[in-house]
Amino acid sequence: MYSVKANSVSKNKASVHVKESEFSFGITPEMNELLASPAELFLGSFAACILKNVERFSIMMKFEYTSASLDVSAVRLEKPPRMDEIKYVLKIYSNDPKLNIKLLQKNIEKFGTIYNTVKLSCKVQGVVEKVER
Repeated sequence: MYSVKANSVSKNKASVHVKESEFSFGITPEMNELLASPAELFLGSFAACILKNVERFSIMMKFEYTSASLDVSAVRLEKPPRMDEIKYVLKIYSNDPKLNIKLLQKNIEKFGTIYNTVKLSCKVQGVVEKVER
């Protein structure tokens, strides 16, 4: 079971508390330029799921990597307001010949909790690239 706590200050901002972490977000149009929106936090959760699984599968698939970077973008529909399409580009920085990009992407897309939840409600397209250093 997962749980979070959240609170807001009228006409100001809000925050979500998860264990020892706190994430502030905007709840007014003025704060949207300074703080993440709820939609951006949602995409951040999607990104965190993918990056956590990169680490998880690096152990299971026995490959080494120095870092990973992820760009996520989404198309929002107005009526009803919802995410319609999410695209991502995942770059794995590695010189390890054991890194199987296709299998890694298959595993990320099959075993990610947030990924699987999101793909039930909108289209998800991704690209995984190996970048040698």
